[in-house]
Amino acid sequence: QLQMVQSGGGSVQAGGSLTLSCATSGYGYSSSILAWFRQVSGKEREGVAIIRPRGGSTYYTDSAKGRFTISQDVSANTVYLRMDNLQPEDTATYYCAARADAGSWILDAQRYTYWGRGTQVTVSS
Repeated sequence: QLQMVQSGGGSVQAGGSLTLSCATSGYGYSSSILAWFRQVSGKEREGVAIIRPRGGSTYYTDSAKGRFTISQDVSANTVYLRMDNLQPEDTATYYCAARADAGSWILDAQRYTYWGRGTQVTVSS
């Protein structure tokens, strides 16, 4: 079982950068995939980026490619999301999530088992 504690987020002007952190504890980090999702009120939770701790491979959705970077500190079982060139449409609540690694990239939020509490990112124009 994994516990996930998020930090980071906040408000920034368009073009700015933010880094989100997701510190995990418990059992299963290295055998999981960890993802960042975001959600705007009234809309479904949208996958942004995924990392496979074992090996460090990553996956990005089109909305994140070229601007967001998912990374990890293996020694701290912590995952990060660095967001550059933020735009107002990136405004959302961002969540980290984890599930057992099934060998594929999974973007369906309902298939994730563990979740952080979410952190707000607000980008003003």
